[in-house]
Amino acid sequence: MQFGIFSIADITPDPTTGRIPTEHERLRGIVEMAKLAEQVGLDVFALGEHHNPPFVTSSPTTTLGYIAGQTTDLLLSTATTLITTNDPVKIAEDYAMLQHMSGGRVDLVMGRGNTGPVYPWFGQDIREGINLAIENYHLLHRLWTEDVVDWEGKFRTPLQQFTSTPRPLDGVAPFVWHGSIRSPQIAEQAAFYGDGFLHNNIFWPIRHTKQMVEFYRQRFEHYGHGSADQAIVGLGGQFFARPNSQDAVREFRPYFDNAPVYGHGPSLEDFTRDTPLTVGSPDQVIERYLSMRDHVGDYQRQLFLVDHAGLPHKTALEQIEILGTQIVPVLRRELDAKRPAHVPDGPTHASLVAARDAARAAEGAPPYSDAYRFGTGDNWTGLTAEGGEQALREAQLKDRLERARLAESAAGRESAEKGTEDE
Repeated sequence: MQFGIFSIADITPDPTTGRIPTEHERLRGIVEMAKLAEQVGLDVFALGEHHNPPFVTSSPTTTLGYIAGQTTDLLLSTATTLITTNDPVKIAEDYAMLQHMSGGRVDLVMGRGNTGPVYPWFGQDIREGINLAIENYHLLHRLWTEDVVDWEGKFRTPLQQFTSTPRPLDGVAPFVWHGSIRSPQIAEQAAFYGDGFLHNNIFWPIRHTKQMVEFYRQRFEHYGHGSADQAIVGLGGQFFARPNSQDAVREFRPYFDNAPVYGHGPSLEDFTRDTPLTVGSPDQVIERYLSMRDHVGDYQRQLFLVDHAGLPHKTALEQIEILGTQIVPVLRRELDAKRPAHVPDGPTHASLVAARDAARAAEGAPPYSDAYRFGTGDNWTGLTAEGGEQALREAQLKDRLERARLAESAAGRESAEKGTEDE
């Protein structure tokens, strides 16, 4: 099972000091969090995408690419990539590029986001959110699985004979999770493609999470991708831990009571009772998250939010340390021991390549080759040799015609001028 952390990189005042981090501090802090996550044995670091204050994560691929260069094993993901307002062509290109640069250590969560105004900012209509998610992902899927794509849809200009470059590493696209809290259409979409479903349930009761995951599992089996318990499920979570539970509650309460993310609504006690937020000792966090399996079955990925509510960066790093050294080792041991052999681990690039190769062997197909299989043209205009010769002949003819036209025009002017002089 895969464990990790995610961040939406919000800038929230520390209610105990009033201090507000700068954008630069927040972004550099994210890199430090990711590096520490790898050092303490976590598997995944995921970064959200937003295009408005108080968030500073407008370009996840840039940030994750930088993190990839400073880590060796950490799997890099998103939480979320906006499938509704990003061009699927750019998603295909950017994440394939990140896949190559990271050596395959990348997957992504497709989602619609939680900021309504983003739609008109990028020329879209929020009322078409579900339809955008469905159509755009259909195109993205084809761009990653087909070398040459002809496409015509409702929401973007048509494509003719289009090849997205670079092609996915080893011929295998990054694994996709479809993230949704309340839309069964997105769970259906994940099931249709045999992709993962991530329910980032940090503000929701477990009964709702159970209902959404069960629906996805049923539809996954319906589409023939395997049994329901083999469906690929991820969950969100959040916690705050100290060795003594009373100390944890006392330290975290002012952040909970004042952070905009909690809306100044339910009490800390009510919120921790009704949602996955767990504030207490490491043992209490372990007990709470071991119980998730009882509600949703065996699942593949658990992500935690640790830098929320205006917590100081130093405190967030302490939470990552506690998570990696005291909480995750127990969760990993207990949950992996209970998982039946036929239920898969969390997907990785290596496991996807192995599955592809096994399928090709079973079909009697030749092994995959990554030899370059496209015409190289002249490496500037993209024209093939034959096309280049034809273009050159056409350009030469056009040049001769233009020269003749200019010469004729010059001769006409000269004749007119001479006629004026004669007069």
